Amino acid sequence: MRERNRWTQSLVAILIGALALAITLQVRDKPSDDFENARSEDLVELLKSLDAVNQRLDRQISELTDTRDDLLDSSKQSSAAQEQARAQADALAILSGTAPAVGPGVVVTISDPNNGVDAGALLDSIEELRNAGAEAISVNGTVRVVGQTYLIDTGEGIRIGGRDIQPPYVIQAIGDTDTMATATQIPGGLVDTIERRGGQVSVLRREAVTITALADVRAPEYARPDS
Repeated sequence: MRERNRWTQSLVAILIGALALAITLQVRDKPSDDFENARSEDLVELLKSLDAVNQRLDRQISELTDTRDDLLDSSKQSSAAQEQARAQADALAILSGTAPAVGPGVVVTISDPNNGVDAGALLDSIEELRNAGAEAISVNGTVRVVGQTYLIDTGEGIRIGGRDIQPPYVIQAIGDTDTMATATQIPGGLVDTIERRGGQVSVLRREAVTITALADVRAPEYARPDS
């Protein structure tokens, strides 16, 4: 689309130049002897004819100029719309877990020497980070946590979204670093919950957290777009 608009704009510019050249050539190509030998009545008619041609050419140049300007505006609007659509698609891909993500955030490491941290406690920890504004979350670098991700106990660890993981549980979260780090320390929050179960928590702030794990995407069995 962009190449077609660019080609059309070039064609319009060529046509404008050709029309302007036609006006000049029409006057220059008329032999001077013809003007010298022409009657005054003929010269008057010639001038009228030239005026009519010039007016017609002016209108055509104006129309072509308007077309060129419209194409330029259309191209800019199309480019802006494409950029907006691309930005929205990128945002949705991050939120749905179908694209890698990088940004400031925290790395929360949960050690469980007494095997007291179960799926419920880990889920509470993840939800606390999400409530604090985490935009992308992964666990142990292999599991991307999204809205439909489930957690269950396996006896040897925790199954998250179909993947079995063992402690220590390393939660990477991208979002506002200070907000998330502060939220983990509030009374009754993440750190308190894990420590009451015999676990240990380390919270590190990072200027750049990279999450490469992707969520498993399943095609909906029952839901369809409402057209």
